[in-house]
Amino acid sequence: MKPNAPYTSLVAVGDSFTEGMSDGLPDGSYRGWADLLAARLATRTSGFRYANLAVRGKLIGQITDEQTAAAAALRPDVVTLVGGLNDALRPKCDMGMVRGRLEEAVGRLAPACGQLVLMRSPGRNGPVMERFRPRMEELFTFIDKLAAEYGALTVDLYGAPVLGDPRLWGVDRLHLTAEGHRRVAEAVWQALGLEAEDDWQALLPPPVPAAWASRRVSDARFAREHLLPWIGRRLTGRSSGDGRTGAQFSPERGKAFWITPVNADDPGPVTGWRRLDEAP
Repeated sequence: MKPNAPYTSLVAVGDSFTEGMSDGLPDGSYRGWADLLAARLATRTSGFRYANLAVRGKLIGQITDEQTAAAAALRPDVVTLVGGLNDALRPKCDMGMVRGRLEEAVGRLAPACGQLVLMRSPGRNGPVMERFRPRMEELFTFIDKLAAEYGALTVDLYGAPVLGDPRLWGVDRLHLTAEGHRRVAEAVWQALGLEAEDDWQALLPPPVPAAWASRRVSDARFAREHLLPWIGRRLTGRSSGDGRTGAQFSPERGKAFWITPVNADDPGPVTGWRRLDEAP
């Protein structure tokens, strides 16, 4: 695709990062950077189509097996693929397997779309980041290699210091806040050659140090609501994505479907989406 191309369709593939977790809506659903990007792209092209197939908790093998064929079948202008970090952040990880499954996913998606977009994922600054940094950087080096081989774009979120700022991460310390997702959407928008709306890498104001008691309350909430359930799932072999499918994937039909703006003839902001096979 060329800069400022009339992108008419977008499919998002991946895990919780792409599903949009921590960017919650009043109805309990999530929005996230992919939905934000789709809404912006839809204002540029009449009849824009979108499908988000990402599911929280998925490992790269599951993403490859469960999402890539459905995404390729839609033949979109743009596909975004973010995966492998859930594998890399586990205590035991076969990085050779991760590289192999990631290349399989890229090899399936790249020929089926106009432009494949890969990402070097962001990480929250802190001890967990430092522990897994070597493995993450190994993954990102391989992503750069795949991008060069398959003609994909790479969005370097990892290299943006602001996205490591804990203030852009939710209380679970694993997913970006609404502002973090907005910045990622802007980063992908610019990577696609579209005119910048703002500087997504702009640093936040210097932080005001939190009181000791406030930090302890935050730590206790994190452990109770997020860390302990996560440990429980690991010990029992469960995943937060068990039983879930992507927002635009039909288990009954075994394939993905498109959504399109309800206000298809209005180039203004998207006010809602409808299934493409449903009457307006």
